[in-house]
Amino acid sequence: MGAGHAHKLYRHGHSPVHALPPHCKLAAAFAFVVVVVSTPREAVWAFGLYAVLIAAVAAAARIPAGFLLRRLLIEVPFVAFAVLMPFVAQGERVEVLGMSLSVSGLWGAWNVLAKGTLGVATSVLLASTTELRALLLGLQQLKLPPLLVQIASFMIRYGDVITDELRRMSIARRSRGFEARGIRHWGVLAKTAGALFIRSYERGERVHLAMVSRGYAGSMPVIDEVVATRAQWAYAAVLPAAALAVCLMGWTL
Repeated sequence: MGAGHAHKLYRHGHSPVHALPPHCKLAAAFAFVVVVVSTPREAVWAFGLYAVLIAAVAAAARIPAGFLLRRLLIEVPFVAFAVLMPFVAQGERVEVLGMSLSVSGLWGAWNVLAKGTLGVATSVLLASTTELRALLLGLQQLKLPPLLVQIASFMIRYGDVITDELRRMSIARRSRGFEARGIRHWGVLAKTAGALFIRSYERGERVHLAMVSRGYAGSMPVIDEVVATRAQWAYAAVLPAAALAVCLMGWTL
């Protein structure tokens, strides 16, 4: 994991949030999401406060609102599912704009939308302020199984390699005048998928042999040792601690 690897979600910056060690941010994000999920859905005001906390972190990280909102579009399929819940759920019904909706379905839709949106926003902020390589190092610092960290590392890196290989194959097809316009071209696309699989497998074999020849024995060397100070841990704990206070009020009020 010594080589850098940029990803589209990351936004380069020099804010205090960017400067935090990755394992501190991972632990804080995980704790915040757990607190949000644990909040009773009836405490609507609590989710508003969580949104304010997310906005404060985004402001501290100098992440523009437009950048964050565009990346929240990934949850659109879940929004569509939530919209259907009031129509298909059973139980007590209520009239809203001339439509008969389930009360439990409305609460369920709100629960999915509120907690899902906050969770996605937290993930987007984490990815926006932490390089991918640093995230992997953070997982390693948090003592996740090394094999899982290696699998994630290889998957991320070779996902881009395979995507680039597919792009080159697509350019080669177009340069020969091929355009997929119907079912009769599915055979060509199937052959492309098969060729891509073979090329990816062969490249994986070559990479593995190269790693073994350089001394790989089942574990990746840690080149950058990331150490967090107590002050950095305390700074990272501000978000989940504030969220926990809101959650406790949500259960008691």
